[in-house]
Amino acid sequence: MSRNYKEDQVNEVEALDSIYCGEMEVLQTEPFHKFQIPIATEEYNADAAEDSEKGLACKLVFTYTEIYPDEAPLVEIDEAENFEDNFEAQLLEHLRKSIEENIGMEMIFSLVSSAQEWLNVQWDEHKKTQEDERARKVQEVEEAERKKFEGTRVSVETFMKWKLDFEESTGIAAKREKNNDSKKLTGRELFMCDNTLNESDIKFLLEAGENLENVKIDETLFQDIGELDLDDDDDEDWVPGADDDDD
Repeated sequence: MSRNYKEDQVNEVEALDSIYCGEMEVLQTEPFHKFQIPIATEEYNADAAEDSEKGLACKLVFTYTEIYPDEAPLVEIDEAENFEDNFEAQLLEHLRKSIEENIGMEMIFSLVSSAQEWLNVQWDEHKKTQEDERARKVQEVEEAERKKFEGTRVSVETFMKWKLDFEESTGIAAKREKNNDSKKLTGRELFMCDNTLNESDIKFLLEAGENLENVKIDETLFQDIGELDLDDDDDEDWVPGADDDDD
């Protein structure tokens, strides 16, 4: 006995209408039934603001063929909302595989359920991606704030480089070099190059009308001055004449 495809199709449409009561919409009955069933993620909200997370939604449009269910129904996707560019193609491919598994049986309910599950999976992945992106941005902000207070990590190499640059820019290096050079001078050289050691004597000679070119210096008096301790380690408690009183 041959199968009455038309009767089987009518019976399935009636069953689907009772399952998706108020949601399923029959678009045509001849020559074959054509109808649409909406699907959406649980969080879908058509009235949500443009910048909020609405969820995913679409309508599955099915058209029977002459010998359905022994051959695949025609499937279309209509009024897709918040779908990424490749979502429609992916969903249709997913439904094609489900159809192949159900050939010979009334399959619309199984196809709608499978599409609904696929939609939920895509939305969960989308939410996870969004959450990961928000977490990444928060981490970047926190890292930037931490670096403001942490400063640059210092190693021996970076500290020594900073120290050399700092001493060079502040003149400390030049001053140290000058001091080192001064420590190497003999007593005579100190006397000849440091005006602070002889300023009072020269001033005295000038006031007396002496010509400095005529002044003769007994260099033997300064031969041992380089051996003197010129450090500024004077005793702050020393009182002039105190040594005489001890005597």
